[in-house]
Amino acid sequence: MGEMSRGSIHEYAAAIRDRYERGNRKERTRILDEFVMATGYHRKSAIRLLKSAPCGQRKATSGGRRGPNHRYQREVVPALRSAWESADWVCSRRLKPLMPKLWEALHRHGELVLAPAVQRQLCAMSRLAEHARLVQRYSYRGNSAP
Repeated sequence: MGEMSRGSIHEYAAAIRDRYERGNRKERTRILDEFVMATGYHRKSAIRLLKSAPCGQRKATSGGRRGPNHRYQREVVPALRSAWESADWVCSRRLKPLMPKLWEALHRHGELVLAPAVQRQLCAMSRLAEHARLVQRYSYRGNSAP
């Protein structure tokens, strides 16, 4: 087992990756044993490297897009912030049950006018989602948590 640079290891992996992917279980085991002996990698790390896409290339994912799912429209978070401020920055546990009545009052007085889709999302948002959006976007006052 000689010392190999990271670049050499990746070149070696790229050279045998195609054989590894096409091989049956016995062949993959033999290729993996050979790779582990030559590089000094642990088996699981070697498997990950051999199954991954070559450097600079990514395999197509089923969703096509990586990252968080944005479930709520952009207008929802500022509306949540406005409702939270109107309720004197109460914690999200108390804000959640208050939200439908609070929205009606704010709408009635012209403080918060929202599209119906945004209103539905705002009222349907879970307490944890509210908390995450408030913590993520805004700092809160004092020791009280949103």
